[in-house]
Amino acid sequence: MPAPYTSDLAEQLADDVLARFLRYVRVNTQSARGHNGSPSTPGQLGLSRMLVDELRAAGLDDAELDQNGYVMATLPGSAGAPVIGLIAHVDTSPDAPGAGVEPIVHRDHPGGPIELPRKGSVVEPHDHRGHDIVTSSGDTLLGADDKAGVAEIMAAVSYLAANPGLPRPTLRVGFTPDEEIGEGATLFDIDRFGAQAAYTMDGSTLGEIQDETFSGIAAVVRIKGVDIHPGFAAGKLVNAARLAGRIVAALPPDLTPEATSGRDGFIHVYDLRASAGEAVIETIVRDFDDEKLQGHVDVLRRIVDEVAASEPRAQIELNVEPQYPNMRKHLEAHPEVSAAAERAIRAEGIEPINEPIRGGTDGSMLSARGLPTPNIFAGGHDFHSVREWVSVQDMAAAAAVIVRLAGEWAAPG
Repeated sequence: MPAPYTSDLAEQLADDVLARFLRYVRVNTQSARGHNGSPSTPGQLGLSRMLVDELRAAGLDDAELDQNGYVMATLPGSAGAPVIGLIAHVDTSPDAPGAGVEPIVHRDHPGGPIELPRKGSVVEPHDHRGHDIVTSSGDTLLGADDKAGVAEIMAAVSYLAANPGLPRPTLRVGFTPDEEIGEGATLFDIDRFGAQAAYTMDGSTLGEIQDETFSGIAAVVRIKGVDIHPGFAAGKLVNAARLAGRIVAALPPDLTPEATSGRDGFIHVYDLRASAGEAVIETIVRDFDDEKLQGHVDVLRRIVDEVAASEPRAQIELNVEPQYPNMRKHLEAHPEVSAAAERAIRAEGIEPINEPIRGGTDGSMLSARGLPTPNIFAGGHDFHSVREWVSVQDMAAAAAVIVRLAGEWAAPG
């Protein structure tokens, strides 16, 4: 039996949300680490131009794409109402294949695993019996992170534009590039956006409202060895690949993503490129507590220093760069922002779930820069992998929450 929608409103929005989502995920918008300029890849501009056209068609006549790849648009609201932002990112993760996405809609899911047609991929949408589940074909990611959020904002704003009698504040829509490589908020023009508060639609499980994230640091180890023909290497070769292996092997095994959960942080080695002459170890360091975060960096630095001291002929350096802060410290002064989202979620018949994000959003940096921006669920699961999936019913619920959130912020009648 098909799963019921959370409300009649969600059911009204479902077809539009799904149609938009299926359209958007077919555009390759993977961001790329190490590229100069914004956005980091041209595909993001393709989707952003599409969104500008659709926003204008819905009546948001000022929709525009700026020189850095950011889309902004306005839906005017009731007289005297505040200006509230809705934000999602157009890029997808570079951590799994993202070109040639072929979405599949599995109607009325009977429960249990879903075997995808390619690469032996299996999706397990727990607790979603009867839902309409969208997956990729199994050899690419799906793009629910965060094209589900994009589709939900577009469907909700289009619905509000077509129903001008519904209460709403002035809504500012923002779509960002390069969130997945930590740059989504870097060039976001907060003054031009002009909102007093905003929400990212970039969460996962139905009902999530999140006002706390990891703090994030990028830490990159670069090693330059001494390369020489192996036949003449005795006493001369300094193998950068082997030094990199020693550093990685020395990292604490209980300080990895696969060994931690809840409020525990980690050091994650996500890329390692090595030859005898040179090696690069790319890591991200995460924790909710800034002192613990610095402690993790100190662990990495100590290991690097020890390996460097053991082989003075090698050149080894550790570069550490902050990526984003825990948004909690910046949102505590604005409790009304999260409270409005919780009321909107309850109005949709869903019990809010307030748990910290073991990751970050554009809202982390935007909140630190003065625009309080908590995160709301978008419905996707198993992000950054070929097993990514999303429920149509959950996406429709998220779109309905946006409509109800607009009512929460409307000027008193």
